[in-house]
Amino acid sequence: MEYVRVGNIVNTFGIKGELKVKSHSDFDDIRFKVSQQLYVKYLEVFEPVVVKSYRTHKGFILISFFDKQDINLVEKYKGCDIFIKKDDVHTLSEGVYYFFELENCSVYYNNQKIGYVSAVEDGYQTILRIDMENKEVLIPFVDRFIKEVNVSDKRIDIDIIEGLL
Repeated sequence: MEYVRVGNIVNTFGIKGELKVKSHSDFDDIRFKVSQQLYVKYLEVFEPVVVKSYRTHKGFILISFFDKQDINLVEKYKGCDIFIKKDDVHTLSEGVYYFFELENCSVYYNNQKIGYVSAVEDGYQTILRIDMENKEVLIPFVDRFIKEVNVSDKRIDIDIIEGLL
């Protein structure tokens, strides 16, 4: 079974089993809603959990799980990632991509492979981290630099300005 990361547990919150989560999803209200099935990757095992409570607090998600309403039962999850089944992702509109779809894509410039996407970083804007043979470069994921994306072929064609590579 394949999974998609939707969050990272950064800490506990209080003593009643709530967890402070940094979301990696654009669909927080759906991903973390009450009764939603999630998977916590703990010691390389995807443990199924069901959301009992969900709320936001100071830019983070606070959730708790059924049968884990005590800090002693959830403290071990600090630093763990939260996943959903890959089959449960939403279909996005054309030209919009999930980060996992862009990761490991081969990157081409002037029809020559120059490297691959090792990571996608989100901040002020989305950045592709490209691993090349002898260096690593960051390319903004904007129309000026991204000519074409083909996730089924795991290929991204880029255009660059002088000095970018």
